[in-house]
Amino acid sequence: MTAIAIDLEAEKREILRRYTNLLRSLGDKASKPERVLLRKAFDLALDAHKDMRRKSGEPYIYHPIAVAQIVASEIGLGVTGVICALLHDTVEDTEVTLDDIRRMFGETESKIIDGLTKIENVFDQSSSIQAENFRKVLLTLSDDVRVILIKLADRLHNMRTLDSMARDKQLKIASETLFLYAPLAHRLGLYNIKTEMEDLGLKYTQPEVFEEITTKLKNTEEVRKRFISRFIYPIRTRLMQGGLQFDIKGRSKSIYSIYNKIKIKGIPFEEIFDIFAIRIIIDTPEDAEKADCWRVYSIITDIYQPNPDRLRDWISTPRANGYESLHTTVMSPTGKWVEVQIRSRRMDEIAENGYAAHWKYKEKNDYESSIDEWLGRIREIMENSDANALEFINDFKLNLFSEEIFVFTPKGELKTLPAGACALDFAFDIHSEVGMSCIGAKVNNKLVPLSHKLKSGDQIEILSSVKQKPKDEWLKFVVTAKARSGIKYALKEEKRIVAEQGKEILDKQLKHLKINADQNIIYNIVRHYKMQSPLDLYFGIGEGLIKLDNLAKIARGEKSSSWYSLLKSRFSRSSEDGSKKTATSFEHIVKEIRGKSDMLVIGDDMDKIDYKLAPCCNPIPGDEVFGFVTVDEGIKIHKTNCPNAIDLMSNYAYRIVKARWTSQQQLAFMAGIRVNGIDDVGIVNNITRIISNELNVNMRSISFDSMDGVFEGNIMVFVQDTNHLTELMGKIKEVKGVTSVMRVDSN
Repeated sequence: MTAIAIDLEAEKREILRRYTNLLRSLGDKASKPERVLLRKAFDLALDAHKDMRRKSGEPYIYHPIAVAQIVASEIGLGVTGVICALLHDTVEDTEVTLDDIRRMFGETESKIIDGLTKIENVFDQSSSIQAENFRKVLLTLSDDVRVILIKLADRLHNMRTLDSMARDKQLKIASETLFLYAPLAHRLGLYNIKTEMEDLGLKYTQPEVFEEITTKLKNTEEVRKRFISRFIYPIRTRLMQGGLQFDIKGRSKSIYSIYNKIKIKGIPFEEIFDIFAIRIIIDTPEDAEKADCWRVYSIITDIYQPNPDRLRDWISTPRANGYESLHTTVMSPTGKWVEVQIRSRRMDEIAENGYAAHWKYKEKNDYESSIDEWLGRIREIMENSDANALEFINDFKLNLFSEEIFVFTPKGELKTLPAGACALDFAFDIHSEVGMSCIGAKVNNKLVPLSHKLKSGDQIEILSSVKQKPKDEWLKFVVTAKARSGIKYALKEEKRIVAEQGKEILDKQLKHLKINADQNIIYNIVRHYKMQSPLDLYFGIGEGLIKLDNLAKIARGEKSSSWYSLLKSRFSRSSEDGSKKTATSFEHIVKEIRGKSDMLVIGDDMDKIDYKLAPCCNPIPGDEVFGFVTVDEGIKIHKTNCPNAIDLMSNYAYRIVKARWTSQQQLAFMAGIRVNGIDDVGIVNNITRIISNELNVNMRSISFDSMDGVFEGNIMVFVQDTNHLTELMGKIKEVKGVTSVMRVDSN
């Protein structure tokens, strides 16, 4: 291998240039004494990382400088944040200690870097986010929000430089980012960072989709520009006549949001009508903002007809992440709906840069009280949550991205809840004890059940009883993390009491049979009764739902398959709750499966270790795939763009096996195709003829629905690989009357 010559002098000049740009981006935020501290931080980081290089081969110091640049120019933090960004990896990766930081810079900087170091230990470099450690991340966040802001900047730079990483690392890091970091950025109001993280996440998890949407956006750019120019001309004229100072921008939707629309609505790119939005930003004093925004709204709706169902007033009631804006959707002269966003310069800066921008406009106490309220809710959820961290992270994520409604207490106090929240969610929002004892509610003075969905403007009074106890069915309709964690905690406590009684019954019977109740024995019994965990087994026994007939035979267990034997031998010492022991056990299994090649080759013998194609995404040869080690079904093969891939890679990285297709004999794999078009006589016959006759493809099922002149067809076919499927879809698209053909994942 040829060594690459490194020009150290050129690197020194580049490092200095980047540091100078960082100082320039701080502008007058940094006083002379603060610039001295900044230089000290830079020199310390430069020396600490002097012998380190990134995967790309670049000096490691490029990374902390880049993170500091994001913190300064894209998030808007001050000198303290920039110093901590420069030093964020020193305690974790070098000889520098927290005592050194405290002595050289102060207590605040030491605490922030301590928080960042704790997060680094949680997000360990060899595996993905472990759900059981998620609370630690949020606990560090609750000490100083700058910890999470710097961590978001760190992750954004990692995403921007992901090209130099191996493919499996790209998938892991991008999945983590989409799973947790982008929702956190959204919740903190960092719109630009959230959007870039999502777009880059899509680029690495689904590169073909990303490239396709990027190309289509580029190809339609000129048409969009002409349309926007014609659309805003009369608005610009009227606003100038009104004496307003303003900017008008036309902005395309992000690539990820377009992808989401295609996926959720099942429509092609060409049928998305709101690819872009018009934004009007007015320069006006803060005390005149609301009136001037409504004045602009009045001018626009004089020119274009508004859609009354699409008015969103986030000026009167800002979103919980600080977002303020007035949105309306109007009909253009060409018959297209166009979204128009109206906001002040202050509102726009907060919308783009998040909570950090509040420092510029509000007293620090106002900023802290708004974010402290959110952090307070997180702490309360953590205190009420049990050891099942995976459930916790999923419940928490529910509230990160949700739209909001605004409701009132009987005394007129405003409360913010996620859209879809019910009366019981409101009760838990007031207090956990109120939620636990809730038996009903009055909404706008009318009696409603606990499951009643609330809407903005509702006034709610909670009815309670000391005899009330939380019920399993409550989990079917509550949506807030606070309600879900509170209910689960109460149910688990109740279940634990019954389970203890069940465990006593089982222990007595095993003792009577002279069988030692070790973990292998318990696992045999759990497996036999198809329970999820020993706790479920004990509960079933305690409730009288499980009769312990033939206990001696069940406890000894039958001879298992090679897969089960492997799993049992490696997994017998792991704990019930997904803890580090479980991860370690699975890591042993995965290493044994991977073998020397570090790659599962689908189609080889694999020493009779079972693998199955996951029904959630139906992978076929040619698809990029990975293996997932399950507890009792061998290895499941998923596509990397499977709907479940992000969750699996984020929460169970230690159970992921790299996989590829081997060259093998011609086999048939099932795939789904959705066809849309204009209904016409013989069109179904034309489509089926192409499938069966021209390409000799076998169909498993076919269904067509027609309504008002259009049809939608779903066809399940057996193909050899992605090339075979692509050829088939291309042929179907050529049929007269067909408007779109897309692959779908279906059981």
